[in-house]
Amino acid sequence: MSTFSDFPISQFPNFSLATAESCTGGRVASLITAVPGASAYYKGGVVAYSNESKTACLGVDPATIAAHGAVSTQVTEQMAQGARRVFNADIAVAVSGVAGPGGGTPGKPVGTVCFSVATPAAVHSERVHFPHDRAGNIEAAARHALEMLADLNRKERKEHGED
Repeated sequence: MSTFSDFPISQFPNFSLATAESCTGGRVASLITAVPGASAYYKGGVVAYSNESKTACLGVDPATIAAHGAVSTQVTEQMAQGARRVFNADIAVAVSGVAGPGGGTPGKPVGTVCFSVATPAAVHSERVHFPHDRAGNIEAAARHALEMLADLNRKERKEHGED
């Protein structure tokens, strides 16, 4: 899969999308905007690499970062909700992780990545571990974020009898 067009969600026109990225450094947004016509649904994104930017740009509560760490579903949930709010988007995906080669801990080794997708109805979160080097972890994380969006799209289409 080379671009966002390879994911079924790019063919679902009834939503707007935003991104909030940390460890992927804008790779999710890059894959989305590589598709002609993305401006019809993609509103924008934030690369919030530091804890300060997560707080200032996306409204992540510093107490949540202090309690759970930047690499946590609690933080990505707030990042995704913040991106929905900032960009007035229907759906937002957020990613935060330890790409490597350093920065890992026993509880959050290199390759640990947290994801959240926020919709008007709910927030769906996952924690995944990727076994790659830095570049591989970034790419795998970006693609996993798109897969989460595609899965959500398939579920929504099925619930509405469109599949």
